[in-house]
Amino acid sequence: MPGIYIHIPFCKQACFYCDFHFSTSTKKKDAMILSLIKEMSLRKQELLKEKVTTIYFGGGTPSILSTSEINSLIEAVYTNFEVVEEVEITLEANPDDLSEEKIKALSKSRVNRLSIGIQSFDENDLQLMNRAHNAGEAKKSLELATQYFENISLDLIYGIPGSTTATWLENINTALRFNVPHISSYALVVEPKTALEHFIATGKIKTVEDVVVQKQFLQLTEMLEAAGYIHYELSSFSKPAFFSKNNTAYWMGKSYLGIGPSAHSFNGKERSWNVKNNSKYIKDIAQNILPLEKEILSIEDRYNEYVMTGLRTMWGVSIDKINSDYGLKFAQYILQRSQKYRAQKLLSLHNNTLKTTKKGSFLVDGIITDFFMVS
Repeated sequence: MPGIYIHIPFCKQACFYCDFHFSTSTKKKDAMILSLIKEMSLRKQELLKEKVTTIYFGGGTPSILSTSEINSLIEAVYTNFEVVEEVEITLEANPDDLSEEKIKALSKSRVNRLSIGIQSFDENDLQLMNRAHNAGEAKKSLELATQYFENISLDLIYGIPGSTTATWLENINTALRFNVPHISSYALVVEPKTALEHFIATGKIKTVEDVVVQKQFLQLTEMLEAAGYIHYELSSFSKPAFFSKNNTAYWMGKSYLGIGPSAHSFNGKERSWNVKNNSKYIKDIAQNILPLEKEILSIEDRYNEYVMTGLRTMWGVSIDKINSDYGLKFAQYILQRSQKYRAQKLLSLHNNTLKTTKKGSFLVDGIITDFFMVS
């Protein structure tokens, strides 16, 4: 069953590491909301006979919207699509937006899951990344959110330049004290054309050695698993029954419809993406034009995507599925390519399913690229 992703392309300020599509000007916010609603109407035929199981507000910073604006977008989903009764509706939020008044209002809406972009509880880390909130606001937002929401995820970033073992361990321990049921944690990646890349290139900021990043990843996994979290995807840790339905659907290859500028859609065999330009997006939608590009995925593309997403999860990739969905040559190819990684104890093969070991989980992205099939 499909999910709907709604991209809110506005932020208060630019984080130095971010390469997502957004604008720090909200002048076009009203026009954007109307365009998002209209795009849903223009694309409602794409999900005929399918019920929506997840609605996800990403960005940008979705919490920059008022609760009434968020409600209007949710209502548009219900107007244009069939939605299951137990739908998961996630709102990405920044701590500085989460006043008690805002959280109370959200708790009375259909939003039933908050994903809070903490990133770090350390003041130096937050300043280096140019986050809009401070450490006090990070803690306060969680204190308030846990009073009104049961289903909460928080984000943490490791591998931050200048961070120490002590500050990283304190970040993890602080997160654990709030007892949220889901934690997502990512290594800081230096993306092209970001302020962070410029600072590193000019020597203003030093990169973090891979051995330090790996150590922090292993500390994270050990501490969260000891606290009862299931490491169900490379960057995702959850208490039982709190896996992200939205993200799990992505990793399982389910279809999804992306609404908004830069949003991607996938229906199993075809991928499309909207223009990364707010003004053009609004103008085209006003003229009943869908500002998107499409590509038909080859069988190699679909195999590559299955391997790329599956190996990052606790479920791994099924050789039987590869054989049935893509063909014997693909199954033989990945088995042959995986031999050296199994010998190094980076991968395991049980019940004809390939999975990463604890030792191999940090290296999985590099392993995955070795399994790609080029047409």
